Amino acid sequence: MTEVKTRRARGGGGAARRAERTAVRIEAAKYIERQVPNLEIMNQEALEIIEANADIVLEEIGVNFADNPAALKRWKEAGADIDGERVRLPKGLARELCKTAPSSFTQHARNPERNVVIGGDNLVLAPVYGPPFVRDVEGGRRYATIEDFRNFVRLGYMSKWLHHSGGTVCEPTDVAVNVRHLDMLLAHMTLSDKPYMGSVTEPERAADSVAMSEILFGKDFVAENTVMTSLVNINSPLSFDATMMGALEVYAAANQAAIISPFIVGGAMSPVSVAGTLTQATAEVLAGVAYSQLVRPGAPVIAGTFVTSIDMNSGAPTFGTPEAGQITLGMGQLARRMGLPYRSAGSFCGSKLPDAQAAYETANSLNIGLLAGVNFMLHSAGWLEGGLVASFEKFVMDADQLGVLHGLAGGVDVSENGQGMDAIREVGPGGHYLGCAHTQANFKSAFWRTDVLDYKPFETWAEEGERDTAALASERVKKLLSQYQQPAIDPGVLEALNAYVAEKKANAPAAFG
Repeated sequence: MTEVKTRRARGGGGAARRAERTAVRIEAAKYIERQVPNLEIMNQEALEIIEANADIVLEEIGVNFADNPAALKRWKEAGADIDGERVRLPKGLARELCKTAPSSFTQHARNPERNVVIGGDNLVLAPVYGPPFVRDVEGGRRYATIEDFRNFVRLGYMSKWLHHSGGTVCEPTDVAVNVRHLDMLLAHMTLSDKPYMGSVTEPERAADSVAMSEILFGKDFVAENTVMTSLVNINSPLSFDATMMGALEVYAAANQAAIISPFIVGGAMSPVSVAGTLTQATAEVLAGVAYSQLVRPGAPVIAGTFVTSIDMNSGAPTFGTPEAGQITLGMGQLARRMGLPYRSAGSFCGSKLPDAQAAYETANSLNIGLLAGVNFMLHSAGWLEGGLVASFEKFVMDADQLGVLHGLAGGVDVSENGQGMDAIREVGPGGHYLGCAHTQANFKSAFWRTDVLDYKPFETWAEEGERDTAALASERVKKLLSQYQQPAIDPGVLEALNAYVAEKKANAPAAFG
């Protein structure tokens, strides 16, 4: 009798272990807290030269605030010299205004376990932003739809190493331009419980983002806390358009964060030299951050830089180049000297497919971003074809590799367990470590493990169809989407969000242009 019970208990234990291995786990790693030093590429003299040159640019050349009388009025009251739409800043004015911007801040998620701290030694990873096209193995390259967008949000939620749901993961071209931000925000708010980004394509759409966030979090909570980031691009060289600045004004006034970021193709929108580009980017960031503080002192901001070089034969942007790496590293040093969180790098590549070119260029950019001290990495998964395409396969390939960044950033464990002296003593000369106590205690967490790449023996790989990485990634996409489980949301909040979107759409004639 006892023997039968024992056998059943063992069988049940085996079944439980099998169930544990096959159960769907929606894991989310905490944002990276670096335990490794940043790579300082420039010495003190070089940094001081670039900062002095940036001050000269702001004072002598100035920046344009086009079609924005309110901005010109604010600048004039702050002591700037106004000449038409040109704003020239006395030396030191921008830096003085920037001092009220926080060096770090918390962006709250609707699930508090997903909150992220942006700044300091932290690195927050967010997916691709902005492509009008999508690509997958089965459907090829095509215009993005709202269902593509929703699937990317689902993949981001299911991806362990992504900390952030992002913003315009792709442009859903089947939804009218003037209301698609509503559907995109609704997807982020309901299909994921990670932090998200607001709309910046019109000031009114930024206001919608704030209003919907107030429904999701509560008006009082939003008034006191940052629940959104947004991407405010500067029209390099040295131009701030009314649309982006209008969105910045909305977010700053509401105490919501903005990434203030030049968008630079070196050689076309900045000098061909690294130092020249760093000078211009520093001047642009200083002016943009200073303006956010004119709107509301203390408003959270992130100093950004998006920089690629240019192929002088075709005019196409290039990625993963040494010059882009030097600018990313150098701007990290300059942002830290400003006392600001830093956004740069990503899964950048110019390739049309998720192939070797895409992998090399992406790896160069991701690793440089880690070493540069980036605090918020937009485009960290899914970028293809110079940002024109959001690729489903590359999304999961990149998201897998973000686990490597987590491992590298953790530094070397020199605790008693990390030293492994017990293992060395146990094994001694000529033995092996596979069965020793230290290995048995640590093997589950000792090494980073891929969810995409293939390490099987040749014979097994051949029997399974000789699949390349794109094919394996395609299977990964299908698996994650099939296992997706929508995070719970308060029914009253969901009803209120849907009602807000329905009402806004009903009062906005469709505009696809």
